[in-house]
Amino acid sequence: MKLLSLCLFLTASLLLLDLNSALAEPYNPLKTTENSSSKPIDITMRDKNRDRDIPLRIYLPAQKQAAPVVLFSHGLGGSRTGCQYLGEHWSARGYVVVYMQHAGSDETVWKGVPVLERLKALKSATTLQNTVDRYQDVSAVLDQLSLWNNDATNQFHKKLDLRHIGMSGHSYGAVTTQGVSGQAWRLVGQRFTDPRIEAAVMFSPSTQGRTDPALSFGEVNIPWLLLTGTKDTSPINDTTVEDRRKVYQGLPDTIDKYELVLIDAPHSAFADGTERPGRFRRNPKYHEEILAVTTAFWDTYLRQNEQARVWLQGKPCQQQLDPKDEWQFQTRSGKKAKE
Repeated sequence: MKLLSLCLFLTASLLLLDLNSALAEPYNPLKTTENSSSKPIDITMRDKNRDRDIPLRIYLPAQKQAAPVVLFSHGLGGSRTGCQYLGEHWSARGYVVVYMQHAGSDETVWKGVPVLERLKALKSATTLQNTVDRYQDVSAVLDQLSLWNNDATNQFHKKLDLRHIGMSGHSYGAVTTQGVSGQAWRLVGQRFTDPRIEAAVMFSPSTQGRTDPALSFGEVNIPWLLLTGTKDTSPINDTTVEDRRKVYQGLPDTIDKYELVLIDAPHSAFADGTERPGRFRRNPKYHEEILAVTTAFWDTYLRQNEQARVWLQGKPCQQQLDPKDEWQFQTRSGKKAKE
């Protein structure tokens, strides 16, 4: 009996030691473990209501329990295969990441078009109808994910935690994210806002023409994280860095809002395309900063991780960034920071 008691005591002590070690380990949004990510699944869903196909690329984390879901919307002329560094990392951190491809404003707009005519072709795709199509794609995908999640014969059965959904996108994808995450439009208001979305991340956000940003974004009621760069301009619609930064200014004080401005980062800093000779060479630190901040944001608002919140709103986040970056946030509780 004494030997058994001793064994039980030692086992309990070791378990307690492991637990204390885990608790003592500082929060690190960049840390992943081996075999924590999986090969993406390419699938095309059919929106029967609009007679429209929506190609998807889905990353599933290597875990048995259902995981929070993050959607990603590509920029003008992009596809479901862009910005994969985000999906790879987020899924390795325990999120189901769903990349959407939007017909009418995807890569088919410019592929096969003579080089000198591609800019014109891209500009012609920034129509009101394509914007609305993108908004409706998001809701259609969420509807489909719910059906798959409840279907015992489907590969995604019970793998999706649809109580916690994040929305993100770059450029035109940021416009898409804004439109379904609380932005108000003239005449229609928040008609396209999907209440299932719990938090949103915009890469290269933008304002709606000359409309007062407060009118466009003053009714947002979920946490927003905005990322841009000091050289983040666009030849498509002459968007300036100042235009992008007006979004944060228009957000209300009743939400948790964040803005990161990367020093010297152009529009392509948020992408992961092939770098060509004579073109901008991406600072490798950009992606590291982007992954750290966005992961901490998702952990804070989709997982309610208090360690992530402390990291995001404290010195560890600031220490992760370049000293020349601009980082500011304001929470509904009144906490502020501007670096």
